[in-house]
Order: sequence, then structure tokens, then C-alpha cells
Amino acid sequence: MKTEIIYKPSYSMAKIALDPGEDILVESGSMVAMSSNVNVETSMKGGLLKSLARSVLGGESFFINTYTASGGDGELLLSPTLPGDVFTIQMAGEAYLVQSGSFLASGGNVTTDTKWGGAKTFFGGEGLIMLRCAGEGTLILSSYGAIHELGLRAGQSFVVDTGHLVAFSENIGFKVRAIGGLKSTIFGGEGLVVDLTGPGKVLLQTRSVGAFLDWLLPKIPKQSSDGKHISIG
Repeated sequence: MKTEIIYKPSYSMAKIALDPGEDILVESGSMVAMSSNVNVETSMKGGLLKSLARSVLGGESFFINTYTASGGDGELLLSPTLPGDVFTIQMAGEAYLVQSGSFLASGGNVTTDTKWGGAKTFFGGEGLIMLRCAGEGTLILSSYGAIHELGLRAGQSFVVDTGHLVAFSENIGFKVRAIGGLKSTIFGGEGLVVDLTGPGKVLLQTRSVGAFLDWLLPKIPKQSSDGKHISIG
């Protein structure tokens, strides 16, 4: 399998070349186009319980699609829902913890499971429930905005807003906490951060979905109770 990322970094799309008989697991709703000899099968990856964990806890789709090239080479185009970047990791037996919503696809012998990474706040709703991706093969992740890569040295710490976190090496130590105290969390627009301690790799996204929704939702026109008038804010 060969992967090329085009239209980086704002509206990235993954162009994937499959060998005959080769398959790739793809998050539901991510397929843009494919060659006519690529077949798709929809299933509950890992059975009912693991599919429920991926959907309810991990924020991913209940079903996942498997695309397979049949009778020759195949081509597949994938893109995430939100505008942003796409990033590939060539896995060689290591594991990454991936923020919910950032998994796009995986090929080879990469497995995904759900990992609890810290409690959600009652007010903010931003937790750190991660997908654990491990094995050998290609892991394809997406972001809202561009992806910024950090390399942490042994013992080096970094504080990251959970809304900007895409993925990090499993060997990195992490601790989730509220920032600024309870009053700031409720009224100040701040939520949870995660303290990351190296060594390892960290992938961040330059935009936060939660922050965008906090800006957008108050601006959406609302219908009054009589169903006739529209108010804004």
C-alpha cells in the first residue's frame, strides 16, 4: 500500500494505492472516490462489544468499512469530515493513543481498541478517551487545522489543551487535569489539559473543534416558541 497526501494542510486528502487483494480499514463516511475494482464490506470490527466501545467511548463510528482491491491494483481517495490535515505513521510494532475523531484509516496489521485516559468534566465535556492503535502497517490520522509535531525528550514535559491533541506515543506519561480551577473552567472558557512527559512523539492540531463550536453556536438563529420569529444569540 502506498499513501500520498494531497492538498495539504488545509483540505488534505489521502490518495491510497492498493495492491491486488490488499485491504484497508476506513472510518465510516471518509471515502471520497475509488476505482471500480475496489470492493467495500461494512462490519462491526472486533465484534459487538468492541464496536460499542469504539462508538460510545472512543467517539468513532459503530461500523467500520473494509476496502479491498480485486482483480488488480486499486485506488482509494479518503478525506476527513472537517477541514484540516492528514498524517500517516508507518507503524513498526509500536502503539499510539489517538484522540477520538482523529482516526481515518489503517492498513496492514494495525489494531485499534479503546483506552480510558481520564474523567470527563461535568461542565466541559472534553475528556481524554483515546483509541489505542498498535501493530505493524500504515496508520492514517486526520486533524482539524494543520498538524504540528512535537518530539519530547526523556523527562521533558508539555501541557496541551485536550481539544488540540491528536495523538501521542503510548510510552509518554500523561495526566489529565482542569486548568485555572473550577471557576475558570465554568466561566472562563477553559477546560481540561493534559500533562505529557517524554520521551515520545506528540501530534497536535492547530484548531479546536470545541472552541469553534463555542464560537459558532451562539450565532446560529433560533426559532421562537411561537414558531414565527427568529432570534439570534
